[in-house]
Amino acid sequence: MVTNATTTKSASNGEASAADERCSVEEVALVVPETDDPTLPVMTFRAWVLGLSSCTLLIFLNTFFIYRTQPLTISAILMQIAVLPLGKFMAATLPEKRYTVFGRWSFSLNPGPFNIKEHVIITVMANCGVSIGGGDAYSIGAITVMKAYYKQSLNFLCALLIVLTTQILGYGWAGMLRRYLVDPVEMWWPSNLAQVSLFRALHEREPKTGGMTRMKFFLIFMSASFVYYLFPGYLFQILTFFSWVCWVWPHSITAQQIGSGYHGLGVGAFTLDWAGISAYHGSPLVTPFSSILNVMIGFIMFIYIIVPICYWKFDTFDARKFPIFSNQLFTSTGHKYDTTKILTPQYDLNIAAYERYSKLYLSPLFALSIGSGFARFTATLTHVALFNGSDIWKQSKSAVKNAKLDIHSKLMKSYKQVPQWWFLALLVGSIIFSLMMSFVWKEDVQLPWWGFLFAFALAWIVTLPIGVIQATTNQQPGYDIIAQFIIGYILPGKPIANLLFKIYGRISTIHALSFLADLKLGHYMKIPPRCMFTAQMVGTLLSGTVNLAVAWWMLGSIDNICDIEALHPESPWTCPKFRVTFDASVIWGLIGPERLFGPGGMYRNLVWLFLIGAVLPVPVWILSKIYPDKKWIPLINIPVISYGFAGMPPATPTNIASWIVTGTIFNYFVFKYRKTWWQRYNYVLSAALDAGTAFMGVLLFFALQNEGKNVKWWGSKPDHCPLASCPTAPGIMVEGCPVFR
Repeated sequence: MVTNATTTKSASNGEASAADERCSVEEVALVVPETDDPTLPVMTFRAWVLGLSSCTLLIFLNTFFIYRTQPLTISAILMQIAVLPLGKFMAATLPEKRYTVFGRWSFSLNPGPFNIKEHVIITVMANCGVSIGGGDAYSIGAITVMKAYYKQSLNFLCALLIVLTTQILGYGWAGMLRRYLVDPVEMWWPSNLAQVSLFRALHEREPKTGGMTRMKFFLIFMSASFVYYLFPGYLFQILTFFSWVCWVWPHSITAQQIGSGYHGLGVGAFTLDWAGISAYHGSPLVTPFSSILNVMIGFIMFIYIIVPICYWKFDTFDARKFPIFSNQLFTSTGHKYDTTKILTPQYDLNIAAYERYSKLYLSPLFALSIGSGFARFTATLTHVALFNGSDIWKQSKSAVKNAKLDIHSKLMKSYKQVPQWWFLALLVGSIIFSLMMSFVWKEDVQLPWWGFLFAFALAWIVTLPIGVIQATTNQQPGYDIIAQFIIGYILPGKPIANLLFKIYGRISTIHALSFLADLKLGHYMKIPPRCMFTAQMVGTLLSGTVNLAVAWWMLGSIDNICDIEALHPESPWTCPKFRVTFDASVIWGLIGPERLFGPGGMYRNLVWLFLIGAVLPVPVWILSKIYPDKKWIPLINIPVISYGFAGMPPATPTNIASWIVTGTIFNYFVFKYRKTWWQRYNYVLSAALDAGTAFMGVLLFFALQNEGKNVKWWGSKPDHCPLASCPTAPGIMVEGCPVFR
């Protein structure tokens, strides 16, 4: 950011005592600028035009693509880069004349050069188009399941309330928790540093020191990433999962179960695809090494010790009847589960048919991954209560007023803060409208009013501890399974109620954490808080409305959308992500957790992991008190250790292992031995790899894959391990697999 003589007085005072006021988090001190120019215009005409346009375009594209067989999420980083030349073009061509509105407010279409704060506001608006429409599109997922799978005649206004109240509820949580998750120095949100580095590379003029400028470095590696992704993304897809063990033992089921990067444990397999490395845990370059080390410990314990022992030694949960790694549902004979055979026309459970057909079974890794979610939930609550509870309590008693402020907090004191009642009004309003649905559209939503209140209470309890974990480790322990588990016990046989409880009890937390991350980005970039509030609110309302409008149009205009049996074999509208949402509603809502995890359930012993997870952080905390001089002990983070096997499936062991290796190289070895290079280029490299991969991904989709022009040869298959999905129990007959006697 270019500064001048008008730099705020608080900044000059801060520079005088910089040694005392610098952020105590070294990564932040190395990357985030410690100055501010309060004269820079923020909410300009350019910012509004480019921000709203970016938000609308991203939400439209992400909603459109998510229904396709090859779903594609377009990240905000594309818009972050694309709007820079547009902003500069507007600054060069728009008139500088000032206009007056109602005789009170005056503004100019062109208040000067396109600046870094405008750029941040535009990116914040664009982020709404990704967080709401991209990824898993949670709210739209529930609505799609209701309309496309359960054939409900859902009212548009009810659907709009589901989408908007979910987002605004999350924003209300964010406003309530900002003093705990944004203001403290220790809550540093590592993922934001890549954004800060990219903004600085795009806007700052660097002195000539003999080294490459960050802007030049970014352009070179973005171009290289763009060209390289042509190979793993299209021409040579085997680079995504390089499973050489299967080539050495092409006829061994066990070897392929161990070595397959796609359907096995991925021992020896690796990926040379940045999209594969960053797909599930985000960029490893922006994750602190302490977090990477915790994930590594959990990953090694789970993949290389627990799963093999359960599968080959004890045949836990009849494990050998099924593939060692799969997200499919199975019958007792090892075949894929056909849920249509146990449903009534009203999509209730036909208990007699369920008893005749088969109980539901999971692959061993899938079952154990669900169990890890039980442990992760209670471990998160215990860990944060023990290690952060006293600080949170002190801040709750307003002791934070006397706390030491770093330079960033002092600079932000010069701006008007957002009153707490603004957030409270949004929170109360979203709760009232949510409860209204349980009375007006009772049959459609299935969830009673007390179910909504229960979901709100759950979200309130877990958002703070999960936020602490994410703000310090860049990992977000999920509790989707817990939300569905709880309501599945309370309201069995109600799949729509299960979906909505998950949305309000869990997904509102995801959006709250996304809003909080943006608030911290605004904190680092010295964006006035009221400008951030306006940008986030407008982006949220616009994104939610466009998100539903596009989905509603597609659900009404594309015949048999999401119905694989009725669609043409070459139809792209198979909705794979929403099929997972539907399956989850069947498992947790229709069949219910009692049949799986209750006293007579196959997976009943996994429930003990709730207790184990709650206890595990205790000895770590005790050791940290006994040996306070051992600074590494508090870095042992049980929730993050359990996160080492989160998301598998659909994440594969190869995805996680490659993420660990890459993160260790850059955030341990490079950080330790080449700190100057790391400070200058590490986060810029992360942004360049993301941008180049995303640009080529969009180009490949529109130019080739969308037209069905796919390359078919040996190297176009990402995994050559056909036997990895075979069962090994005697007598189980599966097509394409040998039968053991």
